[in-house]
Amino acid sequence: MDLKKIFSYIPEVKKPDEKKLAFNVKLKWTLIILIAFFVLANIPLFGLSNNALERFQYLAIILGTDFGSIISLGIGPIVMASIILQLLTGAGILNININTPEGKKFFQGVQKILTFFFIIFEACVYVLMKGLEAMPGYTGIMIFQLVLGGLAIYYMNELCEKWGFGSGVSLFIAAGVSWQLIVGAFQFINSQGGNCLLDFKNTPCSGKILVLIQSLINKYPVEFTSALATIIATVIIFLVVVWAQSLKVEIPLSFGKIRGYGIKWPLAFFYASVIPVILTAALVANLQLFGGLLENWLGHPTFLGHFMDGRAVSGFAFWLGHTNLLELIIRGGFLSKYLLQGLTHIIFYVGLCIMFSVFWVKTAGMDSKAQAQKITSSGLQISGFRQDTRILESILDRYIMPLTVMGGGAIGLLAAATDLLGALASGTAILLVIMIMFQLYQNIAQQHMTDMNPAMRKFMGTG
Repeated sequence: MDLKKIFSYIPEVKKPDEKKLAFNVKLKWTLIILIAFFVLANIPLFGLSNNALERFQYLAIILGTDFGSIISLGIGPIVMASIILQLLTGAGILNININTPEGKKFFQGVQKILTFFFIIFEACVYVLMKGLEAMPGYTGIMIFQLVLGGLAIYYMNELCEKWGFGSGVSLFIAAGVSWQLIVGAFQFINSQGGNCLLDFKNTPCSGKILVLIQSLINKYPVEFTSALATIIATVIIFLVVVWAQSLKVEIPLSFGKIRGYGIKWPLAFFYASVIPVILTAALVANLQLFGGLLENWLGHPTFLGHFMDGRAVSGFAFWLGHTNLLELIIRGGFLSKYLLQGLTHIIFYVGLCIMFSVFWVKTAGMDSKAQAQKITSSGLQISGFRQDTRILESILDRYIMPLTVMGGGAIGLLAAATDLLGALASGTAILLVIMIMFQLYQNIAQQHMTDMNPAMRKFMGTG
């Protein structure tokens, strides 16, 4: 079977004819995709009888979805395809040279086929395992709707990558987490459907800021301490992540043809960026979701765990998951097993983030060889050394792989630790949204600077 022929039949979003898109064009398409995402998230599945996935709504944020809507699959198929392909490439089972245009195109083609496979597979699993239970006679229609929604998310992601800022995967996660943060802070409709604004003193609120005010008025010390701890934890996480984002190693470079002029080539401490956390968090979310579906389908717990109110209370999924330790200490429900669970959660996150960081750097053209070629092609060289790609590669080797491992481990530790502290949304979700927003800001600022300075764009060869 010639896979290249199959790739040619798969529809794709056309790349822009311009080498560099204008700021306004990118902004327009990013906003269109964002609006389309929220619209699709509010279209319910036709023929849905029972939404058993509703109890896993906290996982929906990481998967960039809203269970029960037409885009219930979210970014799950895209992330799972990426994980499988990275594992196959990293293990040497697939030998694809992504440094060549042909190899890169083949890699992207294989990723598309895997994504389409997981879209169909997950759609069938969600419906047939009664996570999204269809009314009698509507099973096929439900699966068809989920497949359409999965394809919509995939092509929206591709459209964002080619015509917008960043990737759709990051945008969808950021949108979901941002909404969750607003709801977590200011939600005035409680779980019983009561509106606390109508009777602020007697009707419990859900939003932590409103709970803080309400508990202060009613003199409820435990609720006040819990709400205050959640808000403080959110602020601390925000400050730590912003500080960690600024850490970088700068390599001094100079233009060989222009004497006396040099720049610093920055290598961020989180070299693989937010990708390792997205992959790790999505993998954990999928395992927990599949465990819950399996228990719901079989009618009894499996080795993946026993789930109550959507959360694992035993089994493999429990030890991968996390519990808000700060909340347990405040309310007096702390047990030693939750501390052990926290340790396994940290170990799992750190290990997986390091692995995905290494795989991502090797498969995304971010290794020493690719970066050395990029620097050399720009006419730059390290001061005091010949303009030789091999020399530059050997120097970059001292920084890139150590940064990849240390940055991957650090971001995994940060994500796991923030999960255990508790916040307005899950710690991992807050970590993701801050890093994604920071990168989006950098992309927008860089694009705006390039648009405002045509001479600089021409000098750097980007126009």
